[in-house]
Amino acid sequence: MSFTHVPGFVGSVRSASSATKGYLLIHFCVVLWGFTPIMGRVISLDAVSLVWWRMLLAALVLLFLPLTWRGIREMSWRVFAACCGAGVILAITWALFYLAVKLTNASVAAVCLGTAPLFIAIFGPLLTRRPYQRGDLILAVAIIPGVALVAGGIPHGMYLGLGVGLLSAATLTAFSGTNKLLANRTHPISATCVELAAGTLFLSVVLAVLPGSQAEFSFPHGWDIVFLLVFAVTMTALPMALLLVALRYITVFAQQMATNLEPVYAVLLAIPLLGEQQELGALFYLGVVMIIGTVMVEPLNRWLRTRSRRKS
Repeated sequence: MSFTHVPGFVGSVRSASSATKGYLLIHFCVVLWGFTPIMGRVISLDAVSLVWWRMLLAALVLLFLPLTWRGIREMSWRVFAACCGAGVILAITWALFYLAVKLTNASVAAVCLGTAPLFIAIFGPLLTRRPYQRGDLILAVAIIPGVALVAGGIPHGMYLGLGVGLLSAATLTAFSGTNKLLANRTHPISATCVELAAGTLFLSVVLAVLPGSQAEFSFPHGWDIVFLLVFAVTMTALPMALLLVALRYITVFAQQMATNLEPVYAVLLAIPLLGEQQELGALFYLGVVMIIGTVMVEPLNRWLRTRSRRKS
């Protein structure tokens, strides 16, 4: 009898195929996200204005798709409210992240996101209602020395921005957990559109009620308009929709560990495009290498466990 006729074998193959699909989608998103800190430096708008325009334009792009409207009409009120809540959290996360980009540079702000697995390992199970995994906690804690080296390799004037970047990584935990809950309950494109629209509305309210924020709000001019359009479509709407698809096949922690490669792409891009290596010391790059090493351990460990189960 062929192995393909054995139900258990077929199930394991399908499971492996689904997991592979999820990892491929995540890594494609990470490549696109590697450009986002660069855009934060290139676009001259302040952090809140940048996030407002990014979310607005991306939401408008998705609203032109008939599939988006069909998915929104099929949403329950509870799912719709959850998408709106995720959008608010995302707006806060992005605003903090791009503030960190402005206070430091693209490389430092991107590396701050490498601490997100630590927060997800601690708070993720509470959000997704799954048991704690000792391996997740060990791998997350292993990232801390790398972050410490990163801090030792940047100028003292960037410490405030480093703290803001770490705070953005912490808020990212809540967004990732909420997205995991939504992944199998609604269409990815529709959920992404609602999240972006809710984030835009939230920032609009903040700008309206926060004293002096109206005067600081910026309108794009010249090349900023072109950069924002590219930013909104290829680095926001597309990867966010693909992220929800990928989360159907992999865990939040696995997603965030893969997302840790974003600092790698950001740093490699910042060297030729922005010349940021002149601002950073050797300890910074040593810390980045340690974070990369930790990221690589998680997929290898997962592969070994899968192989062991197949042998059994």
